[in-house]
Amino acid sequence: MKLATLCYIQDQGKTLMLNRIKKQGDIHLGKWNGVGGKMEAGETPQECAVREIREETGLIAKKLLYKGFLTFPEFAKQEDWYVFVFVVPEFEGMLIDSPEGVLSWIDDEKILDLPLWEGDRFFLPYLNQNCIFWGKFIYKEKKLIFYNLEVKEMKSL
Repeated sequence: MKLATLCYIQDQGKTLMLNRIKKQGDIHLGKWNGVGGKMEAGETPQECAVREIREETGLIAKKLLYKGFLTFPEFAKQEDWYVFVFVVPEFEGMLIDSPEGVLSWIDDEKILDLPLWEGDRFFLPYLNQNCIFWGKFIYKEKKLIFYNLEVKEMKSL
């Protein structure tokens, strides 16, 4: 089982996306994704998100908004992946050349036009809504064969 984070850094109607084209053997090769990665021992999801954002983009996350939790049974190497999803509306710093791929600021309305994992198209529209979500996405040979996504509106306190 792998615990991971997936982060969508946003600024003025654009989201920082990562085109995974640099590492041979990368299960995400050729796909666009948010940034993030595997949690290290002792890390909280928030600590992992901040560290991964810094390592992959050079940016320092100043504010994290928890958006959801996704499960991907037997996603890679027969391992289940459990992923905490965050939106990052506040950050500082300068972008670096990412070791994971090519970073690009994409207009929010054009993100669904990118070559994404098929299941991403179901949860990405909820990133900027007043809700949280959780879901299960099952892939076989990189094709989505099943998904279930539940969304809960957040009420003001």
